[in-house]
Order: sequence, then C-alpha cells, then structure tokens
Amino acid sequence: MGPSKISPFEATPIDSIPATVNLCKTSFHAQTTKPLSYRLTQLRKLYWGIDDYADALVESCKQDIGKPVFESFISEIDWCKNDIVFVTKNLEKWMKDEAAPDMAFTNSLLKPTIRKEPLGTILVIGAYNFPVQLQLGPVIGAIAAGCSVVLKPSEVSPATAMVIKKIVEEYLDPNSFAVVNGGVPETTALLNEKWDKIFYTGSAQVGTIIAKKAAETLTPVTLELGGLNPAFITKNADPRLAARRLLWGKLLNAGQVCMSENYVMVEKEILPAFIEQLKITLKEFFPNGQKSSEDFARIVNKRHFQRIKKMLDETSGEILIGGEMDESQNFIELTVVQVQDENDSTVVDEIFGPIMPLLAVDNIETAIRTANKVHSTPLGLYAFGSKAETNKILNEVTSGGASINDAYYHGSIPTLAFGGVGNSGQGAYRGKASFDSFTHRRSVTTTPGWMESMISVRYPPYAGKLPQIRRLTQQKPNFDRQGKEIKGVGYWFSFVFGLGANSLKGAIARWVVVALVAVGFKKAQGNSSLPPWLR
Repeated sequence: MGPSKISPFEATPIDSIPATVNLCKTSFHAQTTKPLSYRLTQLRKLYWGIDDYADALVESCKQDIGKPVFESFISEIDWCKNDIVFVTKNLEKWMKDEAAPDMAFTNSLLKPTIRKEPLGTILVIGAYNFPVQLQLGPVIGAIAAGCSVVLKPSEVSPATAMVIKKIVEEYLDPNSFAVVNGGVPETTALLNEKWDKIFYTGSAQVGTIIAKKAAETLTPVTLELGGLNPAFITKNADPRLAARRLLWGKLLNAGQVCMSENYVMVEKEILPAFIEQLKITLKEFFPNGQKSSEDFARIVNKRHFQRIKKMLDETSGEILIGGEMDESQNFIELTVVQVQDENDSTVVDEIFGPIMPLLAVDNIETAIRTANKVHSTPLGLYAFGSKAETNKILNEVTSGGASINDAYYHGSIPTLAFGGVGNSGQGAYRGKASFDSFTHRRSVTTTPGWMESMISVRYPPYAGKLPQIRRLTQQKPNFDRQGKEIKGVGYWFSFVFGLGANSLKGAIARWVVVALVAVGFKKAQGNSSLPPWLR
C-alpha cells in the first residue's frame, strides 16, 4: 500500500500550463499514445497506482467529503480498478477496423471500413462528489482510445486531487499524461488552450461556460451535468420496496450524487404507507442515528452546507423526518419534507444533499405533467408501480437514463453507457462508451484500379449518361404514395428477378452486366490492368 500521508493542496503554477499542454500534444502527434501495447501498459500501470494508493485514497475521500470506507471502495477505488480490467480485456477488439454495415453490392467493392482513430489531446475536468471515479473514469477511456490527457481534478476535493496527481505522475508516462491542480484561474488558463475534446463533469452553470468557450474553437465536448431527477410512486407500488431503494439513493454520499432523486411524487392513496416505511427503513439502516454512524458521509464544505440549509429554511413544506444539522461537522441529517407546491425551492433547485421532498399527486398523469414542467430532460428517472404505469412514465418523460423499481441503479453499472440529455448533459461514457467517447470513427474506402471502366459513367461529359447511372444506383421504394409498405406480387417479382435496385440480387445482376461489358471492352483493347480472374 502507498503512504497514507497526503500532501497539502498545491495549485499548479499558471505559467507552466502551456508547456504542460504542449508536451502532451507533442507526444500524441509523435504517435506515442496510439499503439495497443502502449495503451495497455498505461492502463495496467494506472491500475496498480490506484491499488498501491488505496489507503491514501480512502483517507483523502474521508477528509474531503466524509465518505465511508465502504463507499470509497465500492464507488471509487474498486470501480476504477474494475473498469480498467474490463477495458484491457476488450480493447484489442474495440480497436479493430469495422466493415461498414448495410452496404450495397456496388459499394462493397470499395471495401468501405470504419477505422477507430484517437481524437487527440483531451482536457478532463472532474467533480468533487466522487473525487476518484469522476476524475479517473474519463481518463481511463481517453487512454484506451489512444489519446493524451491533461486532468484537472476538482479543487473542492483537494486531498484526493493531490493523491491523484501523485498517482498519475508516478505511474503514467509524464510526456502524455498530466494533472493540473487549482481553481478558477487554473481552469481558465486550461480553457484558453486548444483541445481536441473537453470532458466536463459538474453543474449546468459551469457546463454552459465551458461549452461557450469550446465553441470558440469548435472543440467537441462531453458534458455530464446534474438534473432535477423525479421519482414516481403510484398507488400500485410496494411502499416498503420504494422506501428502501429511494433511501439508498438519497443516503449514498449524503445525497451528493448527480443522479439522486431530487423530488418524489407519490399518489395520495399510498403516501401515508410510504412515509411510515421511510421511518422504519431509516431505523434499520441507522439504529443509532446517522450522526454517530460511520456509514453516513458529510457535506463537502461550509459553502454547500449553507446552500442546503438555506434551501430548508426557505421551503414552505413540512419536515416529516430528520432535520438535524451540525455545521461544525458539515452534517445534515436525512430530511424528508412534504411540500404542497411544485414551485417549492426543494423541487425546482438541484438539492445535491440529503433532503427528500415529497409531493402528493392525485394521479400518474399529474405527476408526468409536473415532471415535464419542472425539468423536461433530467439526468435520471425513477418509477415504482405496475408495468403499464412505469412504461407510461418512460414513454412520456425524457431522461438521460432510468431505473424502474430502483434508485439510479442504471448508473451503478460500470459497463453501461451513462450520460445526460438536453439540460442534463450531452455525450456518454463508461465501459465501451468511454472508448467511443474519445474515438473518431473514420470512414475509409479503397477504389481498385480495375474498376475504372465500371465507374467512368460518373465523369463529364454527362450527355446521355444520366439514365445509365440512375439505372445502376436508383433504389426502388417498397412503399406507395400514401406511405404504405408494398408487399404485393409486383414488389416480390421485381425482387426475385433483380429489377429492384435496392435488392442485393438487383445490384448483382446489374454489376454482372457492367463487368461483362467492361471485360469485353478491355479485352478488345488488350488491356492488362484487369485482375487475373477477369482476363
């Protein structure tokens, strides 16, 4: 295990940032990061760096956010290590060229393929709430894709930022991978550099700033933002199941999870039973209370403590459970609030803390209208009820992801693509999606010389050639003018006899004729450029 002593937080000198970025760019352009062997070596070294510094990461997570040891391993350390193992086992397969799908016979002669090219030098800007996973997760994907990376950890989790800097500098190639620590000035300096992609996790407010800055240089971005995530509990739900699973989602990391339910809409008929199950479940989870438990995290700092406290002070709702606070420890107890108004501050503002607002609704239709009014594109959606009810909710409410009969379980599967939509973000990562996020799918064709006579119809002068090329390329629709699909005798007749250009048989028939004509023409000229099988 690595040393548990954590260095005091130290910002990177701003004047050193351009040289750091240039070094990473130079390494990429020298083709250093592209070979499979290099990528695998760097990923494997990162695995052992995380493993060697596991104790230090546990301690830093405790310092930064009061994270329990259990959560530090499950959602941070082991998460990243498992991700690396999964990626290294599959990377060679992901890197291989792909045959282009759904190619007509004529186009298949050009051997169309999709190459997987790394985007280049990447800027990753992380978040504080999962100070290991949200920093290193995107880095794992960027390394796998063959990119060089500059990582900017969150200054709000300073202890973990310093440990991650130590890991990267000791275990990874310093010419290709670097960590820049600091706050707004250092981030601004980084954004003033030209990147091949920027990956940001954090608030929508800062995400907007980053997107605007990136647009100045047409830099692509992945934005993993928050969302006013709704939970639905219908009268047909199991109240105990809903209480246990939603409490797990709200208690993990003291509610400082971008996917955590922001408000819970409960049909009035089941509300009393649900509240009772919340009380029972809390007692089961924390028999001696949350404050004395080693299994309950703390709010990250005083500023966020005051932000959440102000939200509770301003709510018009009634506190049903919890409400205890201790600013000296940045402790806020899980607090359940019943609100009457969908415009309450605890509903329309992202809580990012251990507050659970309950909003009683008459029916599922009212709940759906409320969700679409509060935030039309949340990061997550959680529904408890019958299959018909949960399907209705999925069909009528858009979200980045969804968990049925659970709290953000879809986001706890490391190999399942994760990302937002609309105001909750753009782009996705994790598992293969992490590789894809930093990869350019480059379409490539190769036209053989022997095809020249076959494709010469495309050259000027065009006189008399249009009917010929249309016969070769125009596809026959399988639908009529009313938009109905044609499955009659006429369509199948044309398919069988190759008259439909959109059929494989039709394409083959036409190209056989063209090839025979070309062969005859070339033989007449005594041309030796034909391949042996056509001579």
